[in-house]
Amino acid sequence: MPLLGEVDILEDDLVKVVPGVLDLLLKDRTTGRNILWGTEDYAALGHHAQDEIRLEAITGVNGRVIRPRTAKAAHVQRRRSAERAEVFTPAWVVNAQNNLIDAAWFGHDARFTLPLPGGRRWEPTQAPIRFSPDRSWRDYVRLPRLEITCGEAPYLTTRYDAATGHPIPVPERVGILDRKLRVVSENTRRTKDWLAWAKCALRATYGYDWQGDNLLLARENLLAAVIEARRDRFLKADELPLADCRALAEIISWNVWQMDGLRFVPPGADSEPDLLDNREPAYCRILDWADPRRPKPVLVKTLFQKG
Repeated sequence: MPLLGEVDILEDDLVKVVPGVLDLLLKDRTTGRNILWGTEDYAALGHHAQDEIRLEAITGVNGRVIRPRTAKAAHVQRRRSAERAEVFTPAWVVNAQNNLIDAAWFGHDARFTLPLPGGRRWEPTQAPIRFSPDRSWRDYVRLPRLEITCGEAPYLTTRYDAATGHPIPVPERVGILDRKLRVVSENTRRTKDWLAWAKCALRATYGYDWQGDNLLLARENLLAAVIEARRDRFLKADELPLADCRALAEIISWNVWQMDGLRFVPPGADSEPDLLDNREPAYCRILDWADPRRPKPVLVKTLFQKG
């Protein structure tokens, strides 16, 4: 997909190059409708917090309506920070914290990156990541990870520095999914095997957010991260077929979802049971991918209560 590689992925390009994929990235799997705007930032355009994000609202003459945080006006950034505690973490902090998470799992410093002078830059290590006999690279790829209130998902993929907007080349990316994809690239030879394990990595990568524009950007970033990593690994490979792009978007639409993190429901949904109607609250659902051929819906609330 030639549209990728840029920080700001244009929805018009998605519609033209991979038909049907943007429709999937807009889906809310709990409600069966589209994700909501979740903010009044677009009220001047006629889009309110409880309105669904429609395809025609972000494409054609309405292209470029949704932009990354660093491309938004300064007063919009300040308001979102004040009203929603929206703060985007610099990539060097993401790297440091993801290093700590990996060190805890490996039991030692896994050395995905080496720090450069000043502490805010790094370079990727050249040697493949080593695994012990009791913890294989496959275990690492399958390891479930979640970014809460994910925004544009900087902890999942550092396609760009969320604090500055500067793009980051594939080999230097340090997000959770980026690291899984690096391990996949180091341990597979054929494009078919790479894609199968990349899908496995994606199924183990989760995030949620309240605001619909953030959520769509996060979903687009994850899709782009996989496609760009494949392109980087197999320089002469054909572009990813449309069916596979849709399969990736399908996974993402389940794994990165819109939710009120305090009540486990979509924005605006009632979290109390309706005793007269004998209805349960509309708690958010995601898929249990233990058997990818027959994934099972599960309530997010139940998963959080289990710890």
